Amino acid sequence: MKAYLVVAAAAAATAIGCSDPEQARIKDTTRPTYDKTTGKLTQLTYDANKNGRIDTWTDMDGSRPVRSRIDSDEDGTIDRWEYYDEKGMLMKVGFSSRRDGHVDSWAFSGADGKISRMEISSTGNEQKIDRWEFYRDGVLASVAMDENGDGKPDRKLTYANGTLAIIESDPDAAGAFRKRVTVK
Repeated sequence: MKAYLVVAAAAAATAIGCSDPEQARIKDTTRPTYDKTTGKLTQLTYDANKNGRIDTWTDMDGSRPVRSRIDSDEDGTIDRWEYYDEKGMLMKVGFSSRRDGHVDSWAFSGADGKISRMEISSTGNEQKIDRWEFYRDGVLASVAMDENGDGKPDRKLTYANGTLAIIESDPDAAGAFRKRVTVK
């Protein structure tokens, strides 16, 4: 019996010594939280950069992700927010370019899952968007900019095959651009 215990202890020590460190990291940083009443999954944590520290918190509705909060530089301040639709598909992503915990840019996915547009605030206030970027098949197609702070585009850049093709400016009261320059 004593020999059996020694063999069992040696086997256990060998198994622990040969354990996969990646599996241990995943186990330590991927933590589920469940609703105490319903037993439904409400949050998952994750270590996206695989350094052993939790940097992503995802709110869950059972198996469907609702929203993720990410501290990509691990400075203690959230700098990215991801929102998912009813099917669990990524819908929009908020960024804090100033890394101050406040959204100042939004990226929106199209039906194909690729980026379709971005809304950016140069002032850091997501309520005061002054740059709109539009994409086709994930490639920049046009950029509109509000340079005088009135909430309407004053200048528009149009791209063809990733190259600047047209610059429009001087909008009238209806927002139609009166000046147009073709870039050669």
